[in-house]
Amino acid sequence: MQLSARNQLKGKVKEIKEGPVSTEVILDVNGTDIVASITSGSVHAMGLNVGDDATAVIKASSIMIGK
Repeated sequence: MQLSARNQLKGKVKEIKEGPVSTEVILDVNGTDIVASITSGSVHAMGLNVGDDATAVIKASSIMIGK
């Protein structure tokens, strides 16, 4: 599948924290954890499991940085 999003980070699923509606998926991307909150239905539809290769696709109109 091709996507227009340029920010794609490949990693491995480190942890899945499942909830009734949304689930946190934690990806290990070269030693850095990336956390995504997706629907639990999407986790099941994709068959995501700990240890799977996955890609975080980041598409945003703005990114905020604070200090």
